[in-house]
Amino acid sequence: MNPRPEQDGAARSVDVLVVGAGPAGLAAAARLAAAGAGRVEVLEREPEAGGAPLFCARSGFGADPRGRALDGPGYARRAVRAAVRAGAVVRTGVTVTGWAGPLTLETTAPTGLAAVGARAVVLATGARERSRPARLLPGSRAPGVLTTGELQRTVTLFGARPEHIGRRAVVAGGDPVAGHAVRLLRRAGVAVAAVVCEGPRAAAGPAGLPADVPVLAGAVVTELAGRGRLDGVTVRDRDGRTRTVRCDTLVLAGDWIPEHELVRAGGLPLAPGGRGPLVDAALRTGVPGVFAAGGLLRGGEPAARAAAEGRAVADAVLARLDGRDPGPARGLPVVAGGAVHRVHPGLLSPEPAPLVLWAARPLVRPVLSVGQDGRILRRARLGTGLVPWRPLRLGPGWTQDPDPGGGPVVVRAEDGGDGTG
Repeated sequence: MNPRPEQDGAARSVDVLVVGAGPAGLAAAARLAAAGAGRVEVLEREPEAGGAPLFCARSGFGADPRGRALDGPGYARRAVRAAVRAGAVVRTGVTVTGWAGPLTLETTAPTGLAAVGARAVVLATGARERSRPARLLPGSRAPGVLTTGELQRTVTLFGARPEHIGRRAVVAGGDPVAGHAVRLLRRAGVAVAAVVCEGPRAAAGPAGLPADVPVLAGAVVTELAGRGRLDGVTVRDRDGRTRTVRCDTLVLAGDWIPEHELVRAGGLPLAPGGRGPLVDAALRTGVPGVFAAGGLLRGGEPAARAAAEGRAVADAVLARLDGRDPGPARGLPVVAGGAVHRVHPGLLSPEPAPLVLWAARPLVRPVLSVGQDGRILRRARLGTGLVPWRPLRLGPGWTQDPDPGGGPVVVRAEDGGDGTG
């Protein structure tokens, strides 16, 4: 039942090759293997399969068949077992380095190089949080700055002890993982000085954020200070005023970047605003036979949702293997407008499909519209606000009746003021 290490070999062929053994990739592999898709193989660069949940030692990952709550590692182990029992081969310690052809991937492992060809490829490489260099945070390079993922790995590898993390921390970001970071820091005995969040105070508290944590809303971390160790951060409020918050640890939460190196290397079209591959509602990319799912498309979503998308992409792969797949991604382009930063999927099929959108800035009671060529398909005022770190899901009714021969479908959000939408 254990995943297999990579075996040396110049070339081999499989029916479906899944890149990434996180929730989406494992769920896709389990469904494909159980449905008789042939030889299904999952490649994972880490020494252990399971993805990000391996480092989330907390509840919130559902329950086992006996009703006992699962933590992240338990969820990951169950997902691996399900894939292997269904007949999929899970290989760990394998890094996919590039493409040798449209459906052939080059790999490297301690045992050597190999090329793996397939009838279909599923990219489920996930996403990572934007690091300090990627966020262009100025100041000293003192130790003490890490992402939530790095915090989880530190606790998993070295234990929840302040000597491995720090004594007083600031968490920067409004993404829901900020709440997880706060709880993890407190469990390790680290005091949380503040959560710094760009959103308004009403929307600043991510799900699960303890009520007694100071929240600096409408603010951003602009500079780091310290020699030998971080000793403080500069925070700028929306009105331009600055303050210094003393801390020896800064946790950067959220702000996800897709692990899209393979996407770019393969020349797959990218989704506007998201850096992941452009896909249609069936999760097909612009290359026939290549599909994508999970955090690669929308980083930071719960494991259960990524797994559900893995099962959905498996259905699309099965259609291709059965000869029912018409080819690469197709449909009307979907573009963002107004305060909308990006929309998924980037292509709208003739059938009505749900949409997921992210805001570029906070809006309290926005008016949302979907239109095409100046014609409004639907418009309504939302009962809840929009914040950049929380995706909004729209039902298929929002995309009814577009003109298949018309221009792009535009999804817009605007500040509705006090009028009616």
